[in-house]
Amino acid sequence: MFDHGELRLVVLALISERPRHGYEIIKEIEDRVAGTYAPSPGVIYPTLTMLEELGHATVTESEGKKLYAITAAGTAWLDANKAAVDHALQRMQSVNSAHNGGRAPEIMRARENLKLALRLREARGPLTEQQIRDIAAALDAAATAVERS
Repeated sequence: MFDHGELRLVVLALISERPRHGYEIIKEIEDRVAGTYAPSPGVIYPTLTMLEELGHATVTESEGKKLYAITAAGTAWLDANKAAVDHALQRMQSVNSAHNGGRAPEIMRARENLKLALRLREARGPLTEQQIRDIAAALDAAATAVERS
């Protein structure tokens, strides 16, 4: 979704709008790209730590949650990289527009239900050859139905 270094700029731009928690940043990015991408906590939190170490962000903790805010140095860094920030944010807006502002919630729910069902079934233990064929057939049938819709 992002070129090298762009996520750091986007994260900083988001906390320049208002202080945010890491989870809020993840959700905001996901919303701005119509659900087509959501950075993992394993990407966002190290990015926030790096911004803090660089002096571009500060963190305060309240009730076990960290709230990140931009510093004067962070604002200066954003200003110095304005073209790259604007480019990344515009690309996010283009993705959002291309997806009509968001995914259909019913499809998102059904996709998550399917992923959960597969994970739960796999967690119960090994599958027989017949179960593997049955699951693959069900998934293929669903894929065919989606393609035809």
